[in-house]
Amino acid sequence: MIRLAAVIQTFEAEFLTQYRNRLRPEHYRALTAMTHCRTQASPKMQVSCTECSHQSLVPHSCGHRHCPHCQDHESQQWLERQMKKQVPADYFLLTFTVPAEFRALVFAHQRVVYELLMRCAWETVRTFSQNDRQLRGTPGAIAVLHTNTRRLDFHPHVHLVMPAAVVDGKDKQWRTKRRGKGRKGYLFNQEALAKVFRAKLLAGIKAAGLTLPGRYPAKWVVDCKSVGSGEPALIYLGRYLYRGVIREKDIVSCGDGQVCFRYQNAKTGRTEQRTVSGADFLWLVLQHVLPKGFRRARNFGFLHPNCQRLIAVLHVLLKFVPGRSMAWVKQRAPILCSCCGAVMLIVKTRIRTLRSGRVPVPIVLSGQTVTV
Repeated sequence: MIRLAAVIQTFEAEFLTQYRNRLRPEHYRALTAMTHCRTQASPKMQVSCTECSHQSLVPHSCGHRHCPHCQDHESQQWLERQMKKQVPADYFLLTFTVPAEFRALVFAHQRVVYELLMRCAWETVRTFSQNDRQLRGTPGAIAVLHTNTRRLDFHPHVHLVMPAAVVDGKDKQWRTKRRGKGRKGYLFNQEALAKVFRAKLLAGIKAAGLTLPGRYPAKWVVDCKSVGSGEPALIYLGRYLYRGVIREKDIVSCGDGQVCFRYQNAKTGRTEQRTVSGADFLWLVLQHVLPKGFRRARNFGFLHPNCQRLIAVLHVLLKFVPGRSMAWVKQRAPILCSCCGAVMLIVKTRIRTLRSGRVPVPIVLSGQTVTV
């Protein structure tokens, strides 16, 4: 397996020369963190064997949310939290996309437009739920922002996983939507969703003082499909939530100034490969680094973190036990003793050594690179 850190070390100089004008401070921080992830430059944690007296220092992971080499445990914890909020209803996966003509605008004003994308997507499904004859209440939704295609191109879109159910706070009612005539459930009309989402997003962009593209399609795309209990959709969304946009095992080769990686074609289902220069590959990865402090995953409506008590009451009243299927749970890999092979326990973390120290973060100011 080729580590992303090795690719960075090979092509970092070329990448910085070619893409310096596009980089923001968060790009430099991500680059530095992923380069030093689980290396001797990282802080250490002290581990002790449960069978013998052997102790050792093990490098920490960088903990950066875009690093493909760590954060697997954080993704699992996120999945566990979402599955505990599961309710007895049919779940749907909704995908809200914007036309290609808006991608330059989105990239130039990421914090503003990303916020608008998530807010407008939620406001759209909330409006439809309140106006639906069977629902007539406030829904719950789990929203995740994705910015990439499987080829790693820039393609911002928002996924919403939501049950076909609402809470009517006024009448204190729990309502679910009945299945249609077909085998799969039906939530809302996709074309109607797209029209309302388009109007809300355009109004939001104008209100933010941003200039709309000169030309863009009148018809936008929103996809809405049934996903059963919601578990497969949550696993799909959580897969890259804290682990960047590419798995290191998908990096096929790195040499002769180029990097080759594989991906699955969404239309054909076949595995394909893409080869680009080393600098371009690093940009394909780093262009998806989010603005500092921006939350990629959010919960809305009755699935908001503040509604834990409400969810618990619903589970009791509806006699529902969430998370019965545990197929997605993976045990955290243990640290084994190099002497006897027994499991080692962590006794101390974040130990700074002379070799690790504080990793400098390069920042570009007025055309010059300085470290802080």
